[in-house]
Amino acid sequence: MPGGELLFDEPLSRHTSWRVGGPARRFYRPADSADLVRFLRELPPDEPLLWLGMGSNLLVRDGGFRGTVVATRGRLNGLSLEQGSLLRAEAGVACAQVARAAARAGLCGLEFLAGIPGTMGGALAMNAGAFGGETWERVRKVETVDRGGRVRRRGPEDFRIGYRRAEGPPGEWFLAAWLGLTPGDAAQGQERIRLLLERRAATQPLGEPSCGSVFRNPEGDHAARLIEAAGLKGCAMGGARVSEKHANFIINTGDATAADIECLIERVRARVEAHSGIRLQTEVCIVGEAA
Repeated sequence: MPGGELLFDEPLSRHTSWRVGGPARRFYRPADSADLVRFLRELPPDEPLLWLGMGSNLLVRDGGFRGTVVATRGRLNGLSLEQGSLLRAEAGVACAQVARAAARAGLCGLEFLAGIPGTMGGALAMNAGAFGGETWERVRKVETVDRGGRVRRRGPEDFRIGYRRAEGPPGEWFLAAWLGLTPGDAAQGQERIRLLLERRAATQPLGEPSCGSVFRNPEGDHAARLIEAAGLKGCAMGGARVSEKHANFIINTGDATAADIECLIERVRARVEAHSGIRLQTEVCIVGEAA
């Protein structure tokens, strides 16, 4: 028997940063990578799978997810230095933890991860970035697993990397990454992280439930600027509202449903397109069934 924790009808509102979402039919927390491999091998081949880290950048509809959620946060949590300046991070390690560990070791290049509210698995899947840095700029190799439990090592050449995307072999998920860093000064690295976090706190609504940025930045422009120009700061639907602090954030004011948030996303997209002619593309991943 697998050694992880298996729950049934687990409310995903407990596991998403927007604090909305219906139940997962099955919700699995693996004990470690070997346990996850065993669990995947036992799954029916047609079972829908959703991989979940910190639940940011994700909107789960109110009807929930009719399949199995694999929750990696705090479970696939290995973090170690190899060969001096190569940092191995498993998929469930928080990005901020990776950034701080690198800085303490006097290694530069991952400071931007301190401002990413997710895990390494999600950062790899979407090539997460902030303040001019992107995840895959530092990736030297990754470890993946498919739904049959087969584990592989792959290099960046096996993926098509772009803005907020990393397209690889279908049906594989990230288990770990090896990140190549540059030796530097530990104190300077930690100071860069402090300044980035200070800047983030000044410009983003960190004290309110959100998913992070909702829309991708169109080439040569910023989604937040377009949303603000369309007069949408403060626009609300039910318990969901466009943040007055950062227009590319939609916040849950306390009683929002996933339907409120999704409807507001579509309202913003339509108003921006009518105002500027630009159709915004979502950065947030929307999954599950309507209630």
